[in-house]
Amino acid sequence: MNNTWFLIINPNAGNGKFVQHFEKIKLLLKEFNIKYLYQFTEEPKQEYQLVQRAIAEGHRNFMVVGGDGTLHHIVNGIMKQHYCPSTQITLSVLPQGTGNDWVKTHNIPHEYREVLELMNTGSRIQQDIGLIELETTKAYFANVAGIGYDAYVVKKLKKLKRLGPIAYLISGLWGLLFYKKTRITVQSENQHHDFKTLMTLFGICRYSAGGMQLTAYSSFDNGLLDISHVQSFSVLELLLHLPQLYSGRIVKHRKVRSFKTTKIKLTPSVPEHTYLQADGELIGKGPAVVSLIPKAINFISKA
Repeated sequence: MNNTWFLIINPNAGNGKFVQHFEKIKLLLKEFNIKYLYQFTEEPKQEYQLVQRAIAEGHRNFMVVGGDGTLHHIVNGIMKQHYCPSTQITLSVLPQGTGNDWVKTHNIPHEYREVLELMNTGSRIQQDIGLIELETTKAYFANVAGIGYDAYVVKKLKKLKRLGPIAYLISGLWGLLFYKKTRITVQSENQHHDFKTLMTLFGICRYSAGGMQLTAYSSFDNGLLDISHVQSFSVLELLLHLPQLYSGRIVKHRKVRSFKTTKIKLTPSVPEHTYLQADGELIGKGPAVVSLIPKAINFISKA
């Protein structure tokens, strides 16, 4: 097996600041005696093809240099390839994105030296991976996905990402003024809801939307999706409950129904206007079936 780490680098992550620090990264890789190859992405979503090509060439260890979107595309490349079981792949993440939400669950540091040291001393854990099946396509996710308002916010977020994590809050408030709620039927093995919905979230890890805790998280490897089914919130209600969005107490609100399941079916009444997002990336429109692949990929973690 090839023990070289293959770095897939999004040069646009973190507003393009990483490239000027790459020489420092190379020195640290040498200091920690980490053998590596690297490839910069040159176009959006190219991570998908790069990781599949590297797997075909025998690579099994990858460093994700970018944000949650970069991780999302690499995870999809891994889960959709046929060269080896996904459980043979290990990912390390050097966070360089806007929200960097996935790394918060696993206590991954942002300092370069600490991240590279983890590649030698950190824990190698197996994490569940989510699967969203649409009528004509499918997508995997490693963190949190959703249908409705949150996907609408993602659609509007791109122009504000340069502002950093606060962009999620600004887009969220703006979205409440213009997003038109729709009826969504939610069916799982023990739940059935059918009413006007702001959004339905399906989580594996704890954080999303720039550090918010919107699902009742318990574990990244218990084989269960953390579901939050959210009814309508006004702008005023959202502002009043802003601390609860970040503390996780929002899941106790009377307008939020939280439960856990292995599989969920979502049927919006107006599917052509009801978007889905996964790890902060738009993937399509409803209806959809969401399920889980237990302990699908290895990650380097500090947790």
